[in-house]
Amino acid sequence: MPHDPTALVLLSGGQDSTTCLFWAKERFTRLQTLCFDYGQRHRIELVSAARIARMAGSQSHSVLPIPSLAQLGGNALTDSSLSMLSPTAPGGLPATFVPARNLLFLTIAGGYAWQHGIRDLVIGVCETDYSGYPDCRSETIVAQQQALRLGLDAPDLNIHTPLMSMSKADTVRLARSLPGCWDALAWSHSCYEGRYPPCAVCPACGLRAKGFNEAGEKDPLLIRGSTG
Repeated sequence: MPHDPTALVLLSGGQDSTTCLFWAKERFTRLQTLCFDYGQRHRIELVSAARIARMAGSQSHSVLPIPSLAQLGGNALTDSSLSMLSPTAPGGLPATFVPARNLLFLTIAGGYAWQHGIRDLVIGVCETDYSGYPDCRSETIVAQQQALRLGLDAPDLNIHTPLMSMSKADTVRLARSLPGCWDALAWSHSCYEGRYPPCAVCPACGLRAKGFNEAGEKDPLLIRGSTG
């Protein structure tokens, strides 16, 4: 795979992927962003992702449909009959865990990168302060990177996880230090219920609030809501 100083950022429109996008902007010559429509209840994040990609100056923004994740069901992010606050899903995992979601996202992103001569993928997964998803762990990403390198015959393909060892408060501090990121966070979306203003009850809202509180910062999304 020829070297291209382009980063392909997996952009959901949420806090973490937005921060990773502006992290990548500081390190790569060009940006491309990739978003997935997998039947998520909080589909407003797709609108947020498109806006944030424009704010970051992404050269292209693509939305790819993956209807099979919703068809598999069994999780609260794609099945409106299930509560976000259910104690656990099978195996003791959170009800919001979508099985193999990040594995599938990275596989498709790897194929996209190969087609476009891109060797650097960026994803906002984190194992330090997260919802308990096994596909956010470092060992999962390392294994996925190796699988893509072998499956695509692309030994120089890299998966960057700048937030992997950060707490949510650390992520907020990083965002503060990245030019343009704070303004973009005002348009990001984390609420699993798809609400604006956010519901402040779902697990994603809880984690986001925890990070801003511990960092001693006001969430720009909430400030935007209070000022119209």
